[in-house]
Amino acid sequence: MQVAPPTRGTIRFGFFEVDLRGGELRKQGVKIKLQEQPFQVLQILLEHPGEIVTREDLCQRIWPSDTFVDFDGGVNNAIKRLREALGDRAETPRFIETLPRRGYRFIGPVNANAATTPADGSLPTAEPHTGTRSNRTLRIGTFVRLGLAALLLAVVGFTSNQWWQHLRGRGDVPQIRSIAVLPLQNLSGDPAQEYFTDAMTEELITELSRISAIKVISRTSIMRYKKTDKPLPEIARELGVDGIVEGSVLRSGDRVRITAQLIYAPQDTNLWARTYDRDLRDVLALQSAVASAIVDEIRVKMTPQQTARLEKRQAVNPEALDAYWKGQYYLSLLQRMELVKGQEESAKNGFHQALANFDQAIQRDPNYAPAYLGYAGAINEFAGWVDPHTDLVNRRKPALMKALALDGTLAMAHVSLGDILFQDEWNWADAEKEYKRAIELDPNSAKAHDSYANYLDSMGRLQEGLKEHELQLQLDPDLSYGDSPLTPLELRIGRMRKFAATHERAGVAEYWWRVLLLARGGRYKEAIDEWAGLLTRTGWTATAKAVRHGYEKAGYRGALRVAAQQGEIAGANHVYLPPSMMAYLYGVLGDKDRAFAWMEKAYEERDGSIATMKIALDYEPLRSDERFAEMIRRVGLPQ
Repeated sequence: MQVAPPTRGTIRFGFFEVDLRGGELRKQGVKIKLQEQPFQVLQILLEHPGEIVTREDLCQRIWPSDTFVDFDGGVNNAIKRLREALGDRAETPRFIETLPRRGYRFIGPVNANAATTPADGSLPTAEPHTGTRSNRTLRIGTFVRLGLAALLLAVVGFTSNQWWQHLRGRGDVPQIRSIAVLPLQNLSGDPAQEYFTDAMTEELITELSRISAIKVISRTSIMRYKKTDKPLPEIARELGVDGIVEGSVLRSGDRVRITAQLIYAPQDTNLWARTYDRDLRDVLALQSAVASAIVDEIRVKMTPQQTARLEKRQAVNPEALDAYWKGQYYLSLLQRMELVKGQEESAKNGFHQALANFDQAIQRDPNYAPAYLGYAGAINEFAGWVDPHTDLVNRRKPALMKALALDGTLAMAHVSLGDILFQDEWNWADAEKEYKRAIELDPNSAKAHDSYANYLDSMGRLQEGLKEHELQLQLDPDLSYGDSPLTPLELRIGRMRKFAATHERAGVAEYWWRVLLLARGGRYKEAIDEWAGLLTRTGWTATAKAVRHGYEKAGYRGALRVAAQQGEIAGANHVYLPPSMMAYLYGVLGDKDRAFAWMEKAYEERDGSIATMKIALDYEPLRSDERFAEMIRRVGLPQ
C-alpha cells in the first residue's frame, strides 16, 4: 500500500467529521471520545477510501518496529472501538468493511480529496461480504444453524411467525416505500471523471425507477445535494422519502468499483452495504445488480415485466457508452445554464459538444438506442436558446423513432415523442398513447407525469390532470411550474418562487409563467419586476427600462403598451418573439384584432402554445371572443 501524504484539514462522512489537526472526531458538531490508536486507524483508512488497508499496514503505521505488543489484539481492539464510536457494525458495515484474512476498507462516501489510486492503476479486488467459502458450504452451515435455532425457539415458546422473523434477522427492518439516490461521490480525485460518476448515479436511478412498487425521486431534485453536508434525515424530510441510497465510484483504467449503501433515513440506520468491482464492459449489468440487491433488501414486489427488464442487459461497445455518458454530462450542463445575455456562445459550445458525443456513440454502436434519444434531447434543449422553428428541430423525431425501433422500452423516448405529437403535430390520440406507455414503463418518471398532466389539462380533463400533477410533484419536489389550473393561485406562485430559488437555470418559459401568475393575482409591481429581470437577463436592457418607466407612468397597462411597441419593432427586424407573448400583451390592452393576428401567427408556426391554449394564461384575455372558439375547432381540441 502506498502511504498517502497526511491530510491536514477536515474530512466529512455521514454525520461525522474528522479534524486531523486537532485529532478529534465529531458527530454533528459534538466531540466523540476516541482513543489515539482507533483515531490513527480511522485516519489511515480515510487516506485510502475505497482501498484495502492490510493489518500489516496498520501495524507498521501505528506501532514502531521496536515496540513489543500483541499486534493482532491491538488492531482488533482499535477497530472495535472505532466501530463503537461510529455506530458501525461488522455484519452490515456502513463505513468500515472487514475483508477476511486481508484487512479493512473504508466504504463510506468521503467529502474530501483523500482518494488515491494504486501506482499500477488497478483496483483492489473486492471480497464478498459472506467470506470465501463456497455457496454450498454456506447453505449447509445455514441450514444446520436454522435447525438448531428452530429447536431452541420452540423450547422457549416462540410462535412460528416470531421465530421465522428472528431466523431471517429482518423482523425489525423498517418498511421502505420511497427512495432517493443521492449523487454518488467521485473517489478518483480527478474532476475529469465527474461525467462518469454522474452517469453512474443516473443509471442507478433509471434502474430503480422501473419498479412501480417504490417511489424514486427524480435526478432533477437530487442533484442539488451533490457534495452537501446536510444530515440524511433532513434530506429525507425535504424529499419526502424514508430510504436513502448513497455511495461512491472509483474508476481506474478498465476497472470500476461502486460502493452503495441503503439507509433508513429517519433514524440514519444502515440497512445494507456492498462493494462491487467490475470490468467497464460490465458496468450496466453492475447497475442492475445494485438495483436488484436494493429491491431485495426492501422486499418490494416486481411484475414479471419489470423483473425481465431489470435482468436483461444489451452488450454495448465501451467506447459508445463513454461517448454517450459524456454527451449526457454536457447536456446536463446546458440544462443548468442560466438564460443570461452573453452565455449564448457557451450554450452553443455545450450543445455542439453534447451532439458530437451522442453522434460518436451512434457511430461506435449504431444499435445503442439511448444515444439516439440523447441526440434528440440535445436538439430539443438547444431549441430553447434559439428560434425553436429551425431545420435543426426537424431531426428530433427521426432520432426518437430510431431509438424506439431499437428499444421500445425507453420511457423517455415515448415521452419526447408524445410531446412532439401533442405540441407540434396536434395528434391528440397518439400523444396520449405515448404518455401512457411511458408511465407504464417508468412509473417514477416525473417528466412523464408532467407531460401527461399538461396534456390532460389541455383536453379539459382537469381532475385527471390534477392527479398526474400531484404524482409529478411527489417524484420531483423541486419542480413547480407544472401546476394544474385547479391548484390555488397563491400555491402556484409559491412553487414558482421555490423553483427559482433551488434551480441554477431558468428559461424564458419559467420567467414568463411567473409574470403571468403574479399579474393574474393582481400583484402587478412584482410581475413587472419579474418581467424586467427577464428582459435584462436576455439582453433587452433598454426595453426593460422602458417597461419600468411605462409602469411608473401608467401602471400595468402602460408597461404592456411599451412592451408591445418594442415587440413590433423587434418583429419587423426579424427578431424571434414568442407569438403567445405578443397575443397576451394585446389581449390585456383590449386590441383583440392585433392579439388574434399574433395568435394566427402561432397557429401557422405550430407554436406549442396553441396545443395548450385552453389553459395557457397567455390566451386568457381572448377566451371570451368567438374567434377563440373558432381556433379551438380549427385545431381539433375538445370543446
